[in-house]
Amino acid sequence: MSSCLETVHDYGLRALGIGERILPKTDITLCEQVTLIGSGMLWNIYFGVLALAAGFFFANALAMAKAARSPWLRRPAELFIFVFRGSPLFIQFFLAYEALVLLPRSGIEFWGLTLETSWLTRAWAGALIVLFLNTSAYSAEIFHGALMSVPRGDIEAAKAYGITGWSRFRRILWPTMLRLAWPAYTNEAIFLFHATTLVFFSGFPAYRQKGDALYYASYFAEKTFNPFISYPIVAGYFVVLTLAVIALFGWVNRRLNRHLPGARRPRLRIRPQIIR
Repeated sequence: MSSCLETVHDYGLRALGIGERILPKTDITLCEQVTLIGSGMLWNIYFGVLALAAGFFFANALAMAKAARSPWLRRPAELFIFVFRGSPLFIQFFLAYEALVLLPRSGIEFWGLTLETSWLTRAWAGALIVLFLNTSAYSAEIFHGALMSVPRGDIEAAKAYGITGWSRFRRILWPTMLRLAWPAYTNEAIFLFHATTLVFFSGFPAYRQKGDALYYASYFAEKTFNPFISYPIVAGYFVVLTLAVIALFGWVNRRLNRHLPGARRPRLRIRPQIIR
C-alpha cells in the first residue's frame, strides 16, 4: 500500500508536469498504470470542460443567428453548422493542424505588435479550438431545433402580457429552449468527453509528454505487450466520467423543469453516439 501511495505521489500530476519526469519502463505495476492514466485524464477533462463551456455560449449565438430573418446572419450560421457537422471530427483535427503549422513561426505582425502563433500547434490550444468549434456546431443544431419547438401558445401569452423583445427572449424563449434541448444536449456533452480521446490520434503533439489518458495507455500497451489492462483502465475512467456528467446534467435538468408537475417532468434518456 505504501508503495502505491508513493506512486500516486510521484505520478499523480505528471500529466501537468508535476512530479517524476521519467516514465516507468520495466516491472510496470497496475498501480502505476492506474495512476498515470488517471493523470492523463486531467487533460481529457480539460478539453471537455473548456470546449463545452465556451461552446455553450457560441452555440446559443449560432442558434439565434440561424433562426434570424436576416440572411446576413442566417446564411453564415447555416454554413458553419453544415461544415462542422458534415465533416468527420478527425479530419477537422488534421486540417486544423496542417493549417496552423503554416503560420509563420516568428509570429504575425498586427498594428505594430507581434502575435505569437507557435502555441496554436500544441494540443492544449489547437485541439481545444477544434473541439470547441465542433461541439458548437452540433449544440447549435440542437438549440435551434428546440427554439423552433417552443410552443406557440407561450409566445402568444407573452405578447398578451406585453412582454416583447429582449425581455420575452430572456424570460420565455431562452428558458423554454434550454428545457426542451437539455436531454439531447446532455448526450452531446457525453460524446464530447469521449471525443477528447481523438486528440491522441491527431497531429497535435503532447508537449513534453504531457499527454492525455490514451497517451499513457498506449505507452503501457507498448511496454507490456498487453493492451487488455491499460485500455480497460481508460474505459473505466470514462465510465466514471460519464456518470459524473449524467449526474450534473440531470441536476440541471431538474432545475430547468422544477416548475412542472412531477409527472410532466422529462427524464434524461442517455443515448451516447457511437460514431460521428
